[in-house]
Amino acid sequence: MEKPAIKPKNPNFSSGPCSKRPGWSLDKLSGAMLGRSHRAAPLKAKLKEVIELQRTLLGIPADYKVGIVPASDTGAFEMAMWSMLGQRGVDVFAWEAFSGDWLKDITGQLKLDDVNKYQADYGALPDMSQADPARDTIFVWNGTTSGVRVPNGDWISESREGLTFCDATSAVFAYDMPWDKLDVTTWSWQKVLGGEAAHGMIALSPRAVARLESYAPDRPLPKIFRMTKGSGDNIKLNAGIFEGATINTPSMLAIEDALDALNWVDHIGGVEASIRRAELNFEALEEWVNKTDWVDFLAVDEATRSTTSVCLNIVDGWFDALPAEEKTPFIKAMTKLLDKEGAAYDIAGYRDAPAGLRIWCGATVSVTDVKELCPWLDWAYATAKETVQG
Repeated sequence: MEKPAIKPKNPNFSSGPCSKRPGWSLDKLSGAMLGRSHRAAPLKAKLKEVIELQRTLLGIPADYKVGIVPASDTGAFEMAMWSMLGQRGVDVFAWEAFSGDWLKDITGQLKLDDVNKYQADYGALPDMSQADPARDTIFVWNGTTSGVRVPNGDWISESREGLTFCDATSAVFAYDMPWDKLDVTTWSWQKVLGGEAAHGMIALSPRAVARLESYAPDRPLPKIFRMTKGSGDNIKLNAGIFEGATINTPSMLAIEDALDALNWVDHIGGVEASIRRAELNFEALEEWVNKTDWVDFLAVDEATRSTTSVCLNIVDGWFDALPAEEKTPFIKAMTKLLDKEGAAYDIAGYRDAPAGLRIWCGATVSVTDVKELCPWLDWAYATAKETVQG
C-alpha cells in the first residue's frame, strides 16, 4: 500500500499524558512564579485561581469543596477511598484497568468486608442499575483503558444514602457531568486539558464533607491522604486544601500550565466547546471505522463508547487466528511504523487490555489531525500485515 502524502501536524494521540492545546509553547509558562514558597500570597492566589476556574468552567456547585491534591488522579482517588470508605457497604463497578485497581485496593488493601462486585470484560459495561442507594458506589466515568464510558447519571438515585465516588479523570471537560449526583469526584490535568501530570483534583459534595467530619476510619492514614484536622468529636475539614494550601509542594510550572489550559477552554467557548471538540474528533474516527473492514470499536454498545480514549480492535480473520502471544507484537510493529514516520505516537492499547489501538480524541486534538491519521492507520496495518504474512 502506498504511503500517505499528508501527516497530522500534531501526531500526539497518547491517552495520557495527552496532547497540549493547539498553539501551546513553553513561552506560555513565562509567568510562572519559580523559586518562591507556594505559601506566599501571590502563589497561593494562583493555586486558588486554578481551583475556581475549574469550578466555574465545569459548573461545579458553589457549596462543593474543590481542591488540588498530590499524585494526580490516582492520588486523589486513593485519598478519597482511604479517608472515607468503611462506614457503609460498598458497591464497586469494574470493567477496565483502573476500576479494577480500585476494586483490588478496596478488597486487598483496605480489606473491607461488605463489598459487592459488579464486573464486566473489556468492551462492556456492568449493569449500573444494580447500585444500591443505601451503599457507597465506586466507579469510573470514562474507562480510559477500554474506551467504555458511563453514558449518563440516570442510574444514580437522587435520594441515595450512600456516597458516589467517581473517578472522572478522562471525563471532565469532555462530558456534561451531573454534579448533583456526584459526591466525590477526582480528575487530573493531564487528560482533556492536556496539562502536566503529578497533581490531582478532588471535588466534595456537602454530603461528602459531612462524612469526613463525622466518620474516622480505623486505619492509619499517610499525611498526603488526610483531609481533616482534629480528632474525636472535633474533626473538621482541612479547609486550606480547598483554598490553595496544598498538602505537599506543588510545581508552579504545572500550575501555570494548568492556568494556560483553562484559559484556552474559556477562550474557545467553555466546557460546551471542549465537549464538542471531543465529539467531532470521535465522529471523524467513527466515520473511518465504519468504512474500514479490518477494525472495529472495542466498546460493543454505541451508547457507551468513549469520545476521548477511543479503543479499537483488529477484526480481520487472520489476526483472530494468531496465537495470543503474537497479537501484541503485531500491534507494536504497527505503532513502531507510525512512530518512525512521525504520523502517530503512543497509540498502542493499554498493556492489560486486548491487543489493539487506543487513540486519544480529547479537546486538545484537532479534527483535521484525526482525519489525516486514518490513512496512516490503513498504511501501517497493511505494511505490518504484509511483513507478517511474508
